[in-house]
Amino acid sequence: MGLRLAVALGGLVPVLAGFAGVLTGLGMLGAEVGEDADSHVRYLSGLLLGIGFGFWSTLPDPARHTGRFRLLTAIVVLGGFARLLGLLLRGRPGAPMLAALGMELVVTPLLCLWQARLAAAR
Repeated sequence: MGLRLAVALGGLVPVLAGFAGVLTGLGMLGAEVGEDADSHVRYLSGLLLGIGFGFWSTLPDPARHTGRFRLLTAIVVLGGFARLLGLLLRGRPGAPMLAALGMELVVTPLLCLWQARLAAAR
């Protein structure tokens, strides 16, 4: 039950951020840039939305979905490493982006470890 609740709540982050980016593009960040950048942000936001829905698709019984959970975690962690590279190359982003980095490199891997532990106990 605890993992299901954690996945449900953690899944809110990519779903809400994904919807916001799909609907508002770069406006979500208070930025106004060209159509190409806006299009790219909307595309990436759709991927983020899909990641959130993917995690939610495990909710009936997360311990039964090890492969899906690990794939989604790997995608999120890879994105977190890309964000971390941006931090190193361009400087510290704002608080929302740092919180996202924490979700990507700390919270999501911890949820995956929790899921693996429950799956192994079956």
